[in-house]
Amino acid sequence: MDYRTAYANWRADPDRFWLRAAKAVDWIEAPARAFSSEDGVYGRWFPDAVCNTCHNALDRHVAAGHGQREALLYDSPVTGTKRRLTYGELLREVQAFSLTLADLGVTKGDRVILYMPMVPEAVVAMLACARLGAVHSVVFGGFAARELAVRIDDAKPKVVVSASCGIEPKRVVAYKPLLDKAIEEAAHKPDVCIILQRPQQPCDLTAGRDHDWGKCRARAIAEIDAGREGPCTPVRATDPLYILYTSGTTGRPKGVVRDNGGHLVSCAWSLPAIYDIGPGEVIWTASDVGWVVGHTYIVYAPLICGATSVLYEGKPVGTPDAGAFWRVCAEYSVKALFTAPTAIRAVRKEDPGGTLIEGHDLSKLRTLFLAGERADPETVRWAERVLKRPVVDHWWQTESGWPIAANPVGLGRLAIKHGSASVPMPGWEVEALDEAGKPQPRGELGAVAIRLPLPPGAFPTLWNDEDRMRSAYLDAYPGWYSTADAGMVDEDGYVWIMGRTDDVINVAGHRLSTGGIEEVVATHPDVAECAVIGVRDDIKGETPCTFVVLKSGANVQGPDLTSGVSSLVREHIGAVASLSRVVVVDRLPKTRSGKILRATMKKIAESEPYPMPATIEDPAVLDEIESAWRSK
Repeated sequence: MDYRTAYANWRADPDRFWLRAAKAVDWIEAPARAFSSEDGVYGRWFPDAVCNTCHNALDRHVAAGHGQREALLYDSPVTGTKRRLTYGELLREVQAFSLTLADLGVTKGDRVILYMPMVPEAVVAMLACARLGAVHSVVFGGFAARELAVRIDDAKPKVVVSASCGIEPKRVVAYKPLLDKAIEEAAHKPDVCIILQRPQQPCDLTAGRDHDWGKCRARAIAEIDAGREGPCTPVRATDPLYILYTSGTTGRPKGVVRDNGGHLVSCAWSLPAIYDIGPGEVIWTASDVGWVVGHTYIVYAPLICGATSVLYEGKPVGTPDAGAFWRVCAEYSVKALFTAPTAIRAVRKEDPGGTLIEGHDLSKLRTLFLAGERADPETVRWAERVLKRPVVDHWWQTESGWPIAANPVGLGRLAIKHGSASVPMPGWEVEALDEAGKPQPRGELGAVAIRLPLPPGAFPTLWNDEDRMRSAYLDAYPGWYSTADAGMVDEDGYVWIMGRTDDVINVAGHRLSTGGIEEVVATHPDVAECAVIGVRDDIKGETPCTFVVLKSGANVQGPDLTSGVSSLVREHIGAVASLSRVVVVDRLPKTRSGKILRATMKKIAESEPYPMPATIEDPAVLDEIESAWRSK
């Protein structure tokens, strides 16, 4: 089935489309109904079904005779460790940890916070929670204690699972002191903590509260060998699988809920249809399990579909160099690589000629997928040129759980338009709306919104906060979900995401997309990456300025760079977009998932106070931005 047919089938009969997709799931009680519009904030999917996500990810594959198939390939250049886990081995580990959790009082519906590095035990803990029907909430390892405390108070976990430390290329991050401080600050106190002791930096355990992962595992494995069973707990399709916190505009994070049934169906449909990955094939999602990308396409979708997933504890550059991605792809015969544009820009900056690809056998690699932020066309063209393979940008959010717009390689790759996330997937009706909530003409910039109901796999609500769900996402445009992204839909139905709605700037009455200006700036031959912000101006309202990071070896001088970049912007966009400043910096401030912190940069430029972003990768970069801005 090709894309046009699939999308038309969904439009013609959504319930029939999703019930057919649901046949890929092993149900305890199969759904007779696809959707109930009477339940939840906007409706619920598969309301009469019963299932278990862990069973679909592990047990059914082992039962079908695939226990020796590789499930997880762990590669950690920061520790020099590699480990391969088959489906049978991973199931044994998950059964053991589920018994440990059960013995500590965890039952269906209880919350468990996971504060873990990128190690196999993080995946084991997620699946063990799913096995019990407990609700996991993964918090990015190394998050500040205050942020972890806020999440503890919101989720109210019975257990927190953590590690003694995380490993960065140049430092060891002690997790245990952060965890202890978070629990001290939180009003809610978890009953138990389970700590994975890592040899790089073991930690002391708190008597009466903390349990050693290794000792718990040894005890549970012995019990399994003695005949103890750890079966999967049946849960309703509408029961929560996990909570994943995303930043809120008020400073209070939003707990995005993912349910079991819709998530199973979206994973089972999207991995083969979009990424062209089938049983036994290798996908590497170079992200972190702390983000939605890691949840869906490191852990759940590959395992649900019987594929093999790479779990990488390293960086795109510096572990040891900008050839790390190509080494991993070659070593594990990766068919699809999925990462953020910022990772490719980092590789391009260090190895602009792509010379580090040489010597690596990439014959199995078919496609590079990019998401997490807007992929500027220049970065896409560079990757296409050095890899000699299709580079597919696609767009989704924590709330959506899986791609909203993509180029579905598994259904037959469509024409690629640089700068576009391609076309809406079945389940997603995407429009750019004007301020009155009416669809804009094709090609006109607007607020990107999705007609309700959202499809299976999308979030049904926020954790214990349906009022905020409505006010944050649904009230602005009745009948639509507001994505808070700005963009357009072109005459061919391709979706163009130009940035967040607050990244649209108003220059003398002209609405300009900072993403569109960044596209042009990035075409300068000496620019590795850039960020454009609008800065307050007494005459024009706002004027655009850009921060640029130069490629390694670039020798362009300040006036020449400013002149060259400004000329490009005037030529391709017009005089209205003339840059007020071009500021050269060594790096841009980013979140740990690679998103550029433009709003914070704007506050620095306008001398406004700002809170330290909870997800920032390195706070020191903000001082560098401020110094560069003040010095010009």
